[in-house]
Amino acid sequence: MDELLKAIWHAFTALDVDKSGKVSKSQLKVLSHNLCTVMKIPHDPVALEEHFKDDDEGPVSNQGYMPYLNRFILDKVQDNFDRIDFNRMCWTLCARKNLNRNHLLISDDDAFKIWCIFNFLSEDRYPLVMVSEEIEYFLRKLTEAMGGSWIEEKFEEYKLQLSSKHQCLNVWELIELVGMGHFSKGMDRQTLSMGINEVFQELILDVLKQGYMMKKGHKRKNWTERWFLLKPNLISYYVSEDLTEKKGDILLDGNYRFSVMIYSKCCVSFSLPDKEGKKCLFYVKCSDKSFEVSASDKKKKQEWIQGIQTCITLLKVGHPAPHHEARQKRRELRQKQQAEQEELELRMKELQTANENKQSELEAMRKKLEEAAANAAEEERRRLQTQSELQDLYRVEMEKEKMVRQQMEEQVAQKSSELEQYLQRVKELENMYHRLEEALEEERQARQDEETVRKLQATLLEEEVSKRAELEQIHLYQQQTISQTQAEKQELERERLAKESALQSAMQQLQQLEADRWGALEQYEEVMKKLADAANNTKSWKDKVAHHEGLIRLIQPGPKYPQKITNWGPAAFTETELSLREKDWQEKKNRPPTPQ
Repeated sequence: MDELLKAIWHAFTALDVDKSGKVSKSQLKVLSHNLCTVMKIPHDPVALEEHFKDDDEGPVSNQGYMPYLNRFILDKVQDNFDRIDFNRMCWTLCARKNLNRNHLLISDDDAFKIWCIFNFLSEDRYPLVMVSEEIEYFLRKLTEAMGGSWIEEKFEEYKLQLSSKHQCLNVWELIELVGMGHFSKGMDRQTLSMGINEVFQELILDVLKQGYMMKKGHKRKNWTERWFLLKPNLISYYVSEDLTEKKGDILLDGNYRFSVMIYSKCCVSFSLPDKEGKKCLFYVKCSDKSFEVSASDKKKKQEWIQGIQTCITLLKVGHPAPHHEARQKRRELRQKQQAEQEELELRMKELQTANENKQSELEAMRKKLEEAAANAAEEERRRLQTQSELQDLYRVEMEKEKMVRQQMEEQVAQKSSELEQYLQRVKELENMYHRLEEALEEERQARQDEETVRKLQATLLEEEVSKRAELEQIHLYQQQTISQTQAEKQELERERLAKESALQSAMQQLQQLEADRWGALEQYEEVMKKLADAANNTKSWKDKVAHHEGLIRLIQPGPKYPQKITNWGPAAFTETELSLREKDWQEKKNRPPTPQ
């Protein structure tokens, strides 16, 4: 059924003149009538109009024609029509439009046979194409049929040219490839035509073997040369190889058997005579009659015996012709390889996606680390700048303090006579100044060690400035109010103790900030270690992926077709086999005859 649809598709496509994918109803009527005529189906002229009565917009597409084709034509098909006439009718429609006969070394009949072979070997999808494996299979069989030798390198070079066409050809490109003689250089046109005919008979007509042999008649018992054709279910014999006059058929099925009886000039003990020198004899025994046939030599006789045995075996197990089964196996192998290739590509995409995700994660982590490093550098720069500013401010404040102290000493010296009762208080204030200077020195060291306490240091400096201003006011107030009580002295002592307590609290905070800084450094080292581990893992993944890519190679299929039984090629006897068979013949010759 698939081969019928392929031929009809060619005819439908040929009627699509403007390549719009649609054909007019009048043309489809003619096509349907011709299909019914050649396939011996009663034609209903109004069925097409009835089927498309709701679609009056114009031409009909291929998808729209298929339901009508299946219902009114293909569902009624029986195996009582000539498929060659059917194919030739479809060929006539499409060849007039598509076949370019310029520079072709083959006749129209040879082109038709290649067209039929294409329909047999092409894929079951539309538009029809033949993949490179089937092209190689066809060209190999054609080369063997012409008696030539297959050149693998030449076909590999041609496959490289097919890469731009997705490793496939349509039927007209295949006809041009064979007709231009690209793979038959050195062969004349007759040899090429005979090779095409032999491949056509094997693949399309299911002819497994053919050739001249002598056959003994059933009535007159005379020996006559006939042209024999071996098909999966019968052996036909004709007057000559032009197949114009058929003389009969030998039907085969799983219950038939054949036997071989060899006669020679010395085997006179057999029940039959030597048949006038006929030596290479064999019987094909059927249920109702037997056929006695003589081959020209032992080699051809053995080839015919093997061919007939193959047909009987296939009939017993219910298998189709060998080339049909081989074609199905090649298609299943291609489908399996395509599925494996798609699965492999899917796995590679998944690995690539995972790798890209990992790379993006690593890139994001790297950017974060770079930002953290930049932020740390910026913080360090700001810390150093703040520290320098604080040092300058401290020096200015110290100079101001010295100037204030000198002024206060001068004032105290000038008024020493008036402030003798307060000398002790002044000494205490000077001691407090010294302790404040020591506290300020320690505070400066703390600012150099850690940046994070700069705010507290600034606060302390502001407090010191404020206190110093208060002290100045106190000195001025001392000059004005010399008669302050001991309670004021105690108040000053409490303020000093409060400042010492604040200084101790600032030192504790400094130590805590130092500990936090060391913890942050340890976290930074841990992040850097994780980044290095992630980089090593990425490298190992890349090595694994590269290793897998290096191991993946497409395994090209070898030749899957069955060995062709011909008068030459793989079935021919070698010199060693002939010598062994001669030795076996001598042993049988010297063996005493067995009674019948």
